[in-house]
Amino acid sequence: MSAIVLKNREEIELMRESALIVSMTLGMLAGEIKPGISSLELDAKAEDFIRDHGAVPGFLGLYDFPNTLCMSPNSQVVHGIPNKNPLQEGDIISIDCGSLKNGFYGDHAYTFAVGEIDPKTEKLLRITKESLYKGIAEFKNGNRIGDLAFAIQNHAEAEGYGVVRELIGHGLGTEMHEGPEVPNYGKRGSGKKFLDGMVLAIEPMINRGTHRIKQLNDGWTILTADGLPSAHFEHDVALIDGKPELLSTFQYIYETLGIEGDEETPFRKEALIL
Repeated sequence: MSAIVLKNREEIELMRESALIVSMTLGMLAGEIKPGISSLELDAKAEDFIRDHGAVPGFLGLYDFPNTLCMSPNSQVVHGIPNKNPLQEGDIISIDCGSLKNGFYGDHAYTFAVGEIDPKTEKLLRITKESLYKGIAEFKNGNRIGDLAFAIQNHAEAEGYGVVRELIGHGLGTEMHEGPEVPNYGKRGSGKKFLDGMVLAIEPMINRGTHRIKQLNDGWTILTADGLPSAHFEHDVALIDGKPELLSTFQYIYETLGIEGDEETPFRKEALIL
């Protein structure tokens, strides 16, 4: 992972544009996810959508990854490779998406329900998303990486969930992975101090059971060690005037699915115009 690179206001606005292309892509996909469709079909739709909006897929070819989206259903944590297997009623699927425009990356993720899901899995998604916003709230002047990481860990582990250790968030900019590393577990007051101009991809990966993971022979796909479901939510966030400001949004997803949610309000200067 490269060094920490602080961004000026102009660069942050370019990053917001890249992040919102990802947001719109996920919003489009929200309307396509249903039993019977394959992750490979969704991947093709996402690539076309990103290119139609003047960007290129951020993941395609990155470290030799073969597709536009990381598609990770059920017990897959992250980095799943799209395939022809149809999604089933009751599945969940984490979709991690990246775009590159004007030399800057956008990168964020959402875990979707396929049809109706069981209450235990529904709760996992809710708590994981809540932990993301708990972490974002700690991304402010005077705090450190450990404050953000502890907030995520504390919220998830209070429900008995496992917080993945080996996979972490990161800085974002002209490279997909810049410093600092942003783990989802840690101690308050530890780690690097937050500075204005930092842009982070904050991304809790939370398992319903053990925090332990394993990897498939494809060299990419990460699964829970016990086969229980995992959820993954991610936002791009800039530190501006000492406070966290979202560059990405889930509002396109919410609009598509008819979800009411105001979790993003504290982290926006003004309402997002869709």
